[in-house]
Amino acid sequence: MPEIIVTELADQTVLVTGAGRGMGRYYVEQLLERGVAKVYAAARDSHAIEVPDRRVVPLRLDVTDAESVARAAATAEDVSVLINNAGIAEATSVLEPGAESLRRQLETNLFGPLALVTAFADRLAERSGAVLNVSSVMAWWPVSGGYAVSKAAMWSATDVMRGELTPRGIQVSGLYMSFVDTGMSERLNGPKSNPADIVRTALDGLEAGDLEILADEQTRSVRAQLHRPIAERLALLA
Repeated sequence: MPEIIVTELADQTVLVTGAGRGMGRYYVEQLLERGVAKVYAAARDSHAIEVPDRRVVPLRLDVTDAESVARAAATAEDVSVLINNAGIAEATSVLEPGAESLRRQLETNLFGPLALVTAFADRLAERSGAVLNVSSVMAWWPVSGGYAVSKAAMWSATDVMRGELTPRGIQVSGLYMSFVDTGMSERLNGPKSNPADIVRTALDGLEAGDLEILADEQTRSVRAQLHRPIAERLALLA
């Protein structure tokens, strides 16, 4: 198995999904500060990308649409780092009749990132590149219904993906964090992290070669409890 080359972001060409709002905008901003050569700032509405820097290329992308993913892959042929940031959150029961909300969240939070990695894997391998999958503490915290299911699935998919891509020289990292002060969590009460701080931690971890990036204290605490029996963990998280 080849040794993974730790990814330095300077001079890389990075594709960021969900770049039109929330944490996505901070990824674009901070990647530019770290000296990347180019950022493909991808969003369903590429007109929402308004960054006055010639290194930023707005890219129309719907991660749930196979044709849109194919067009993005054909356009962004020089990508060396892929950041799967796009996501949705709907607080609905996993027992919802028809499971429509769960399906939407799985399409965006799981199958979308998988489709992007599949589309870009060959060129990432050519460049000894990297993938950063944005997940959540909800991967290990059984609340928030379908959102938690989708993030738990993304955690597992990231680990399995790593097993397939590491032999090809691709670094695969997962980012896990609790509530972040963006539009996605605006209806939630309780402490929230500054999105700029989370993105900085994510990019620091990516450059350091960290495979699991735990971005805040609550996430680190929840992750540390996974060895406990489920009844004990539920009691601690209640």
